[in-house]
Amino acid sequence: MPPFTPLSAFSVVATRVRTWSVESQQGARRNAMVASTALAARRAEREDVEEFFASREPRPSLPLAVRR
Repeated sequence: MPPFTPLSAFSVVATRVRTWSVESQQGARRNAMVASTALAARRAEREDVEEFFASREPRPSLPLAVRR
């Protein structure tokens, strides 16, 4: 293992700084894709439920409360 020098420590930090923006962008893009997929799944489910209820025959409405 090569000896630890201040120059090698600086090199590690400089590399980290250079790659941070790319890694950050990739993480943000991944998060956006996950969120987009979840929203699309919810929208599809909501549309399926709306179609189901729209296809059912209307039932006569019942009063919410019966007065005595």
